[in-house]
Amino acid sequence: MIDHFSLGLWTPLIAYTVSVIGSFIGLLFSRRARVFTGLARWFWLVLSAICLGGTAVWSMHFIAMLGFQVQGTPIRYDALLTVVSGLLAIVVMGVALYLTSIRQTFAWLVASGVVAGIGIASMHYMGMASMHMHGHMSHDLVFVVAATVIAMAAATVALWFAQRLEGTVSIAAAALLMGVAVSCMHYTGMLGVDVTLTEGGGSASLPGSSSMELLLPLVVGLFVFLLVCSLLLMLGEDDEQGMNKAKSRRDGVETYG
Repeated sequence: MIDHFSLGLWTPLIAYTVSVIGSFIGLLFSRRARVFTGLARWFWLVLSAICLGGTAVWSMHFIAMLGFQVQGTPIRYDALLTVVSGLLAIVVMGVALYLTSIRQTFAWLVASGVVAGIGIASMHYMGMASMHMHGHMSHDLVFVVAATVIAMAAATVALWFAQRLEGTVSIAAAALLMGVAVSCMHYTGMLGVDVTLTEGGGSASLPGSSSMELLLPLVVGLFVFLLVCSLLLMLGEDDEQGMNKAKSRRDGVETYG
């Protein structure tokens, strides 16, 4: 009755690719945030939160849901609740990035990972709650707990990457790993979904938007945002190199002194 891959492997592959791209750009922004100070640092932290929470996590979830179908009922989405779930993922990731940036200790890293993980899992189930169908959806507690644990572990690793990684190759490898973790969290939660259809409700209309009606603005907005982010990274490369050189000279003077 439930089909998680109604469009074949295209939805998980595209969702994974989007998650990797969002993770890669988000980690590049977090690296930039470590170099700058003041308002510039906040600017890069906010962009990092949007890429990690909004693209790597929320967009991955939504694209993967395109393959979710329940035989015997159409599915509609509450657009407002869907958008709120995306904002939730961005906010919790932004809070976690801020906390790890001001207190770079293992305890704060773990605490921030737990906060972000719970927020990401909440985003997932808020997105599920935005779905309307002719039936009742329930979630197996075992899979809910497993998905939440995976989300916390993935968030902690992502924050550790954001704190430490410098090289582009290392960041690319981390993005590939994060894409796997986010995808595992999503599909673990989906394995615990059960739907009980309502008798005689198949002919009644459902409120909300279809997945394709929400997909078009998502894809267009995602493409434009990632394009702008790529341009910002290229334009800011000289500034980052200059800041790194200045930091190296300052560290050298302090060591000599």
